[in-house]
Amino acid sequence: MLNRRHLRVKVMQTLYAYSLSEDKQVKDFEKALFTSIDEVNQMYVWTLNLLDEVAEYVLLDAEGRANKFLPTEKDKVYTTKLNSNSFIESLRQNRTYLECVKKYKVDWSYDPEIVRAIFAQLKESEEYLVYLKQEDRSIGAEKDIIKYIFKKIILKSADIEQAFEARFINWPVDKEVLQAMIAKTFKNFSSENPVQNKLADLTPNWDEDSEFVSELLKKTIRYEAEYQEMISVKTKNWESDRIALIDNLLMRMAICELINFSSIPVKVTINEYIELSKAFSTSKSNTFINGILDKILAELMGQGRIQKAGRGLKD
Repeated sequence: MLNRRHLRVKVMQTLYAYSLSEDKQVKDFEKALFTSIDEVNQMYVWTLNLLDEVAEYVLLDAEGRANKFLPTEKDKVYTTKLNSNSFIESLRQNRTYLECVKKYKVDWSYDPEIVRAIFAQLKESEEYLVYLKQEDRSIGAEKDIIKYIFKKIILKSADIEQAFEARFINWPVDKEVLQAMIAKTFKNFSSENPVQNKLADLTPNWDEDSEFVSELLKKTIRYEAEYQEMISVKTKNWESDRIALIDNLLMRMAICELINFSSIPVKVTINEYIELSKAFSTSKSNTFINGILDKILAELMGQGRIQKAGRGLKD
């Protein structure tokens, strides 16, 4: 699921687009931010549906083998068991999943070769042969083969990587979140009663998290001039064009959090933006940002502008 760091990345990407755009309608960018977040859920549903489609493909495979004039001994081993896999059957009865498939218009028929290629690779694996001979049809036992399809075939396929990149612009960044959401789904689907099996949540608490990203975006934009002035005062010895745009954005976001989000500890804010700079900016950015934010923090503390609700949140 999307944690606060992932959400900060989404805000950072939106602010970057805002900085480069002639359009300064904040509502447009807030809408784009929420669309970007929702795309993670879309990617998740498309992946679940891909697993569903691969399981159903055994019916086409069986039909093709049945039409053989002389079926081989190996043909006789393959059954349609995967299509009635307990995990897949539970997924197909999940109302949220079905509603999302319809909402996002999920349909892998636009590229049927992907499903066929995944099944072809699965069919040749030792794991699949073991699964076909396995007598335990409990969901705990049956989801192991679905985990194998996801981890060992889907995640390692260059064609699937290309398909997701073409459909989801943030795939390289969001792929990690997708893996966590699928892992959570495998954990959640543990009951033989499909009604009790829940899809993974997009965030731990969407009501709080949606407000967090919205306010972080809007207030960072609203107070851009003020926050940038704070940064400029502390970077007088630096030529402005030498400071990466991402560094400026991250520092403005950090200042915004320090001043406006009373429930987030100071240390968490500082550490989060240092870590983001390591991932998205230059090799020296984390040291630079740490130094500037320390100076700004000391000044804000001296002015009494850091108001944190709770013991230890200012430390």
